[in-house]
Amino acid sequence: MDYTTYLDRYLYYCKAQKGLAEKTQKVYRIDIKQFLSELKQNNEEISKESIQAFISFLNNNFMPRSVKRKITSIKVFCGYLYDEHLILENPFLGMRLKLLKCQTLPRTIPLRVIEAMLIHAHDQVRNAKTEATSRKALREAAVIEMLFATGMRVSELCGLRLSDVDLIEGIVRIRGKGRKERILQIENDEVLNTIKAYRNTEKTVSMPFFFLNRCHRQLSDQSVRSVLNRLAKEVGSDLHITPHMFRHSFATLLLDADVDLRYIQHLLGHSSISTTQIYTHVSSSRIRRILATKHPRNSISVE
Repeated sequence: MDYTTYLDRYLYYCKAQKGLAEKTQKVYRIDIKQFLSELKQNNEEISKESIQAFISFLNNNFMPRSVKRKITSIKVFCGYLYDEHLILENPFLGMRLKLLKCQTLPRTIPLRVIEAMLIHAHDQVRNAKTEATSRKALREAAVIEMLFATGMRVSELCGLRLSDVDLIEGIVRIRGKGRKERILQIENDEVLNTIKAYRNTEKTVSMPFFFLNRCHRQLSDQSVRSVLNRLAKEVGSDLHITPHMFRHSFATLLLDADVDLRYIQHLLGHSSISTTQIYTHVSSSRIRRILATKHPRNSISVE
């Protein structure tokens, strides 16, 4: 059977019914096409055996994180084919997958670097000489403040609409993966004032998105990445900083402050607590504090 004829139908279903982002649809297309190409090359049908063989191929040629993503893409595609009666059985039902464990931990930004970037961004606002440079500086300061205040994904930030932000109450409605929504509040006055000041520069622009580029169009992921890397270099950091590192730092620093993991799960918009638990492995400062203050040896004096 030529399963490629069903791929476009599945991707349309992902867009129209599941509300998946274009980036996710693109990943699904790449992963599934690779799998179907292997099937065609080996003259095989979708089955438990062909999937196990493909997993072995992936384990030998890709990093564990990529293998896990590709298998997830294929799994949901097979589930769709089965639900639509395009295959007689779902080969993943009852299958025990043998995947290598991924040891990659979230990369975070030292708090001193975040602090330096925030100070530098606000200095640029204060030192702006023209209306254009002031608007640019305010936008950059508001972007970095919003990322750090909410831990939102860069796609969520760029997709933020005017109707999603209540600047009076400091409430932000974040539209996450699969159209899931979560409500967060901005409780820091400096953060809220910065975001308000930026939006005041865009009052005459009739665009639905909250953050706009210099051409008054929706801000792109790449623009945000460029801004963060430039600010990092300007404060003397040699880290390659990404927007997602702000999300990781947001979660790790809250965990360091003894915020319950369930609250962090809600703030990040994770469906499963197991996704949030990875941050327990990177909170080294919390471990040091526990050992420094809670270890029974600290109560024993030998002098």
